[in-house]
Amino acid sequence: MENLAAIAKQCRQKVLEMAYAAKDSHIGCALSSVDVLVLLFFRVMNVNPEDPRFSERDRFILSKGHAAAALYAVMSARGFFPREALATFAQNGSELASHVERKLPGVETNGGSGGHGLSIGAGMALAAQADGANYRIFILMGDGELQEGSVWEAAMFASSRNLSNLTLIVDRNGFQTWNKVDDIVAVESLVEKFRAFGWDADEVNGHDFERLGSVIERTGDRPHAIIARTVKGKGVSFMEGDGVWHSKSMSDEHYHRAMKEVQS
Repeated sequence: MENLAAIAKQCRQKVLEMAYAAKDSHIGCALSSVDVLVLLFFRVMNVNPEDPRFSERDRFILSKGHAAAALYAVMSARGFFPREALATFAQNGSELASHVERKLPGVETNGGSGGHGLSIGAGMALAAQADGANYRIFILMGDGELQEGSVWEAAMFASSRNLSNLTLIVDRNGFQTWNKVDDIVAVESLVEKFRAFGWDADEVNGHDFERLGSVIERTGDRPHAIIARTVKGKGVSFMEGDGVWHSKSMSDEHYHRAMKEVQS
């Protein structure tokens, strides 16, 4: 687990470097996602950076597509593309757009408006089931997306088709944009909700590699929802739990303070 922690630390540094160079935002939601992504790409999923579209690969969908910087940092560390490419993040014409796009090898679907990832993933899982394929579908969704009706339609569909190859991970950092999720539309209790929709469901610390890993790797005969309790802005003290870092870009002072913290 120490190696995963070291990779996550490096990826947080890359997220800050990318966001600072591009004067981009979405920093807090990217930092909360890093540990989940590192665990998926380095331990859980069957992927091959040298052949990113081989037919039996596990599929990953970043439903919270605005956390693209975290996915790029992790994919680069895993070897999908050179780390030098991170310097083009959010630049005109770059494959590393500020919301993920499928033109980048290893990215399965575009990310834009929230609330669509589970529907797409359920379709992929159904196709795998129909083909008798063994690959799995993993989706990382923001908790604010759970206010979208399409999510719950897809949840009903997935359980009715017994899509046991489908795993949804909710990045439960408690914020949507700069507001608290439950101040907009309360979504708890999520474990009970998903179980009522016919899913297996668990809640876990989304920054604990060992516990999160043991839950993600468990399989059953139903779709699986994992509520990952995370901290928005994880790793940078003045960003942690502050929704402003969804939409705010870093000044020189912010950047140097943040880098000093994640490097320590």
